Amino acid sequence: MLGAMRSVLLRARGTAPRALLRSTPAAPAAAPAPGGGRMPLSHVALAAAVAAVWGVNFVVIEIGLDHFPPLLFSALRFLAAAVPAVFLVGRPTVGWRWIVGVGLVLGVAKFGLLFTGMDQGAPAGLSSLVLQVQAVFTALFAFAALGERPGPARWAGMAVAAGGIGLAAYDEGGSGTFTGFLLVIAAAACWGVSNVLTRRAAPPDALGFMVWVSTVPVLPLLGLSLLLEGPERDLEALRSLDWTGAGVVVYVAWVTTVFGFGAWGFLMRHHPASSVAPFSLLVPVFGMSSAALLLGEGVGPLRWCAAALLVGGVALTSFGGARPARRSPGDSPQ
Repeated sequence: MLGAMRSVLLRARGTAPRALLRSTPAAPAAAPAPGGGRMPLSHVALAAAVAAVWGVNFVVIEIGLDHFPPLLFSALRFLAAAVPAVFLVGRPTVGWRWIVGVGLVLGVAKFGLLFTGMDQGAPAGLSSLVLQVQAVFTALFAFAALGERPGPARWAGMAVAAGGIGLAAYDEGGSGTFTGFLLVIAAAACWGVSNVLTRRAAPPDALGFMVWVSTVPVLPLLGLSLLLEGPERDLEALRSLDWTGAGVVVYVAWVTTVFGFGAWGFLMRHHPASSVAPFSLLVPVFGMSSAALLLGEGVGPLRWCAAALLVGGVALTSFGGARPARRSPGDSPQ
């Protein structure tokens, strides 16, 4: 298994999918290989498989929350993602300030809020949908921090996505899990901040960067879990660890991170970002569908309308274009 992991990590190194900033965890762009925007069927199937893996991940998180407290579960997810991969990716290619910053914002804040929000009742399918509003937060934070001015299409996309969020909030408010819904929105905002930090860091090795980022949240999340969830609850979860519990940790760490980022980076290295990035919009489709099939979550007409608005708004926000940022003489991408 370690040999297979090493192979995936080495194939992914050197990739830097910048367009991913707008709809999935971001990274700088790599030049695609010749061949235009046409993808062979095998690569289309791989892109769809990655979207499916990331969508089903929300169902797996829901199952994992039956075995672990949310903060402990998140800590175990990053521990498993970092070890043994951190010994296979080489030294960090960016400064530690970026690794620590992204690790705290993405790992501790975003995943801590997401897992806690789902533990508080936010359904898996809805969470997979609402979390995509991170593209809107990314555009807003990039405007504020990097001076990237959204064009008319992107502003329209933000407005449409906001309408989808409002409709989803109205639909979810009747089920009594509005607190969990708000926590997932907060997680999306933190994801947007981490995307901007990642963009500033501009790591040349996207997967290696994510592996090193995964080393940062482990101890803070364990400390928060001991403080907020209690050592007794944590010890009980670890003592009662079974194959299902171990399996969900492996899935969220190795399948979604090592396979997901490795395969996505491979596709971004061989095709233009405009050909690959739209597949990320399938994530909530797979998330909502798998939650309905595997968890029995109902999806009514209002939620489907919210999904259509959110996906459409995210698509406009992600691919609508932005006006170039005004750079000062001392500004640098480091």
